[in-house]
Amino acid sequence: MFSELKDTIRSSILPFVKWIPLSPNSLTIIGLLISVWAAFVFATGDLITGGLLILFSGFFDMIDGAVARAKGRMTIFGAVLDSVCDRYADAIIFAGIIYGSVTGAIFQTSFFSVPLWLWVVFAIMGSYLVSYVRSRAESAGVASMNIGIAERPERMLILVAGSLSGYLVESIVLIVILTHITMVQRLLYAKKELS
Repeated sequence: MFSELKDTIRSSILPFVKWIPLSPNSLTIIGLLISVWAAFVFATGDLITGGLLILFSGFFDMIDGAVARAKGRMTIFGAVLDSVCDRYADAIIFAGIIYGSVTGAIFQTSFFSVPLWLWVVFAIMGSYLVSYVRSRAESAGVASMNIGIAERPERMLILVAGSLSGYLVESIVLIVILTHITMVQRLLYAKKELS
């Protein structure tokens, strides 16, 4: 859903980002380090700062590709590094939320009698399955798997909205539902394309 918007923003900022003195890979690593910082903040129970740090990290995730295009430095390794850092960032942020939930730093602890940490585990599973189905299908010959209602930008924005509004548990439950729907959407699309 937001992939097209992200690509539009990247295209519109191309003339400006070529002056950024850092390499695209450096920007990717900075974004990851900010996600690690967000995880530590979530672990202490500070949801608002954690949400804002996710947005800050997302800024670097957006401009790293724009800088690569603007400077003609797009590489296969850069794409792999970006993808790996995105997965690591997701996992570390969710780990921080789990830690905050288990220690009691995050007050809201259950939804439908299911503890927050378990919802987060299901969110991690869904997030990784969405990425895995895309990777596996594209390696099997599907041209592009940028489909589904909950790609990474959507998931992060839902998490930010929940963090800032005080509805963290509900946002994670929504991520669980949407990631599993997206995984099924991608499987069905892959089946159609590969048949």
